[in-house]
Amino acid sequence: MLCLDDFEAAARRRLPAPVFGYIAGAAERYRSFQGNRDAFDDVGLVTRVLVDISRRSTETTLFGRTYASPFGIAPMGLAALSAYRGDIVLAQAAAAENVPMVMSGSSLIRLEEVVRVNADAWFQAYLPGDQPNIVALIERVRAAGYGTLVITVDTPVPPNRENFARAGFSAPLRPSAKLAWEGITHPRWLFGTFLKTVLRHGVPHFENNYATRGAPILSPNVQRDFSDRGHLDWRHFALIRRLWPGTLVIKGILDARDARIAVDAGADGIIVSNHGGRQLDGAVAPLRVLPGIVRACPGVPVMLDSGVRRGSDAIKALALGARFVFVGRPFCYAAAVQGLSGVRKAIELMKQEISRNMAMLGATSVDAIDESFLWPSPQGMAAGPAAARVAGA
Repeated sequence: MLCLDDFEAAARRRLPAPVFGYIAGAAERYRSFQGNRDAFDDVGLVTRVLVDISRRSTETTLFGRTYASPFGIAPMGLAALSAYRGDIVLAQAAAAENVPMVMSGSSLIRLEEVVRVNADAWFQAYLPGDQPNIVALIERVRAAGYGTLVITVDTPVPPNRENFARAGFSAPLRPSAKLAWEGITHPRWLFGTFLKTVLRHGVPHFENNYATRGAPILSPNVQRDFSDRGHLDWRHFALIRRLWPGTLVIKGILDARDARIAVDAGADGIIVSNHGGRQLDGAVAPLRVLPGIVRACPGVPVMLDSGVRRGSDAIKALALGARFVFVGRPFCYAAAVQGLSGVRKAIELMKQEISRNMAMLGATSVDAIDESFLWPSPQGMAAGPAAARVAGA
């Protein structure tokens, strides 16, 4: 495993097709998914030379805590379906490597168990559709001891799930001959993840969408409760701000106007994200709108996820004003392939890439990374690659 992409290829072999399809899948024609990668590819790095980089550091301070590097583990639902105790593994690896880990609300392990192995883990919530359940969930997260709460706001309705259906995935999973065959033909996953989980912990359930337990992950007839969130608005976010005493982050912002509203409503941080291309196909890549959001919200840390795969991607986001980036799918693949050691290896690879690239750029600290290291300029990038090339010429 020499880079994060290597874990994806190995996970494709290890996991049953429906499970791999759930992790790897994106909306409709994968336009947003590919657009995230294209945005990074459209930006070049400008190096400075003969700079003493012998004492460079990737350490980054965020919300009063100093982390080893400016990236963390993004929330990934159903991590325990792809790796044995997947959320626990991700949390333990993050703690050992001193990077933040955001636990997904769509997880199969109780949030109380995860915070016990990583007291600094963040929790990401999808808001229930009614105020009593919102209040109950926030109170549960608070009682568990989490210090940072992330509210994901780009899921007013479920996405088009056609690509999950093509892969044979549903939530809950429906027993079928095809699903049984996928398990039999992937014995390492069947015995090392699924049956091991069932024997030791029972059939997994959605544990954290609400204050109470949700549907099982395997059922022939039970339906998962997808609350209607279409009526939720900024009043509900203001309610959460009143209820939550810790750090409050809003995730899923793509418009500078929304970012400013969020900050005015009490958000301590913003994650610019299009949900990894899993929601609206054709949604703009977060990297393209990042500079405008940073300008609109100068007083809070602006972070980014969706499409980050290399240390150079992280550096490009930092140069455009992000304080931090988050990586999702690759760490889930690493957990599926090699468990705790795999996730730690993936984190270390990312750390090494950032440090090595900083050296080649001539940057000695994360704070020193700015738009002077980029081509084209942020203004040219916002106008699109073609316009940027004309401006550069």
